[in-house]
Amino acid sequence: MNAIELLDIISTGETSKVQFKREFDNQDKIAAEMIAMSNSKGGIIIFGVEDKTGVIVGLDYNSLQNTSNKLATIANDLVKPSIYIRTDFVSIDGNTETEQKKVLLTYIDEGISKPYKDNNGTIWIKQGPDKRKLTDNNEQIRLFQQSGLICLDEMIIPQTTTDDVNFSKVEKYIKKIQREGIEKITETLLTNLNILKDGNLTLGGLLFFAKNPQKYRPAFCVKAVSFFGNSIGGTDYRSSQDIEGTIPEIYEEAMRFLTTNLHHIQAGQNFNSIGKLEVSQIALEELLQNALVHRDYSKNSPIRIMIFDNRIEIVSPGLLPNSLTIENIKMGNAVVRNNLLVSYCSKLMIYRGFGSGITRVFENQPNVELINDVEGEQFKVVIPRPEKK
Repeated sequence: MNAIELLDIISTGETSKVQFKREFDNQDKIAAEMIAMSNSKGGIIIFGVEDKTGVIVGLDYNSLQNTSNKLATIANDLVKPSIYIRTDFVSIDGNTETEQKKVLLTYIDEGISKPYKDNNGTIWIKQGPDKRKLTDNNEQIRLFQQSGLICLDEMIIPQTTTDDVNFSKVEKYIKKIQREGIEKITETLLTNLNILKDGNLTLGGLLFFAKNPQKYRPAFCVKAVSFFGNSIGGTDYRSSQDIEGTIPEIYEEAMRFLTTNLHHIQAGQNFNSIGKLEVSQIALEELLQNALVHRDYSKNSPIRIMIFDNRIEIVSPGLLPNSLTIENIKMGNAVVRNNLLVSYCSKLMIYRGFGSGITRVFENQPNVELINDVEGEQFKVVIPRPEKK
């Protein structure tokens, strides 16, 4: 980083990824900042800058060396598991021609072994430019999930039993994977299929093979509304539906809601044709399946489908997993959050799990907008509707 780039960063003030320190003060506070950045999206700690005002005060040679050495010790001894940091010095011109102020940049990457803790076992995360202790169980689960230490769809759903299983759905799945049925579905077989674990349904088993998934997870549904106008704050709507059932059932009913509430146009077809959907049906199918299969199931929230006069929105709880970005998924890269759901979906739905779904979306509907909403902790898809002629 050069001086001009650094001055530009300093001018915008502290953020969730940029912190200022006048000098090295308290090693426990510095360790907490490193942990928070590692548990979030990474960042830079800049030493030699006033944290309240952004005034560059600089560090002398001894302070630069001592601070750099202390930071390496903190990253190794006070962060669990240890992290790797990078440091760099940048000189910035002072008030006179000969004066130069040196600042120390400390780069912390987003961690791959979340959650990171201090020596007291405290987990720190970023909250805007500040940091806070992580105490919420669901947030801790998300950090473990991001590290691949747990798979939410393989976790058991308490109080469920084999009585909650829809055996006809299981038989259909077995025929798909081995092209023939089976005489008797036993608890051992259900366990081998990861539908059961220790006598309880797994989350994946519940969402694909239960008689009534919402009995135990009522928020894992789709709430769909077709509004008059273009504001979510509108009180008038054309149609509204809470869509429940297993993931394949929700998918079918949600697609029915979309195709019923969107316009069909002739688009060069003959008079007797039922018309072509105003937006790409292929794109809708891919985006809806992605929302159902790849959403963050640690968040107790429904998927929302909203049809406005000028656009369609599909909003999924949770951000993209790990360090995946919108640019990555546009290139066909994929990080699977829910392995069990993907496995079931690839046999029971049109989903294939090759990571090509988003590519197919943009081939058929190039004007789709993808938004990884960090503040709202949700992933949003926006599809513009054609203007009425």
